[in-house]
Amino acid sequence: MMSGKWDDLAPRLLSAVAMVGLGSLGVWLGGLWFHALIAIVSGLMVWELVSMLDTGRTRTPIVLGGVSALVAMVAIELPGAFALPLLMAPSMLGLGRMERGGVTYAVFTALILLAGYGLMALRDDFGLTWMVWLLLVVVVTDIAGYFAGRMIGGPKLWPRVSPKKTWSGTVAGWVGAAAIALLFAGATQVGAGLIGVSVGVSMASQIGDIAESAIKRRVGVKDSSRLIPGHGGLLDRFDGMLGAALFIVIAGQLIGFPPGTP
Repeated sequence: MMSGKWDDLAPRLLSAVAMVGLGSLGVWLGGLWFHALIAIVSGLMVWELVSMLDTGRTRTPIVLGGVSALVAMVAIELPGAFALPLLMAPSMLGLGRMERGGVTYAVFTALILLAGYGLMALRDDFGLTWMVWLLLVVVVTDIAGYFAGRMIGGPKLWPRVSPKKTWSGTVAGWVGAAAIALLFAGATQVGAGLIGVSVGVSMASQIGDIAESAIKRRVGVKDSSRLIPGHGGLLDRFDGMLGAALFIVIAGQLIGFPPGTP
């Protein structure tokens, strides 16, 4: 008979397979399909955020999540100069509707929508290869950090907010990201600068993870929602990707992307 601690294994595996399959299909198809996937995910993450921060209200999370999804879908079709104020609009709208956590909502919602916009732009402008690179950097950062943290242990990174994260796991994530960079630099001829960008992406994904953990600890919840059986919410699963995508938006303006190309 299966032990109690493994009771959720089946739903966790099924949910993971469904997420990977749907995400992979969206990334592969690109274009309008990928835009729609990112817009829906962005809206659901805003819904989760509002539900955590302003508990007891039912219409506000739905309204702000729906508006955010619509904004994400429209913004990518506009020139960048006009997309930016549109991406900020849900943050401004929410300030007047939130009874609690308005500032946290406004800042985090802006980050969610900018990150979503960055993911869509990365897929549109640079193709499948660089979307796969970003996904691999984030995934390897997480996996390397998980195993190194448990095998090596050592000092905690920020025990008050994320008691399981260690410095050994954090650094292992950077090393894993650098290894991915070496593979892609050799295959694409973009130059060694990709190593620095990849480590920066790794750091940004870790910060995104910790930022979401800080919000949950502040409001006293374990998961951002129960949307994904066995896994919690979308924010729980994609907090690192938010930080990574936002970093790419900024890095692309500062140094150009991919690094080392004209």
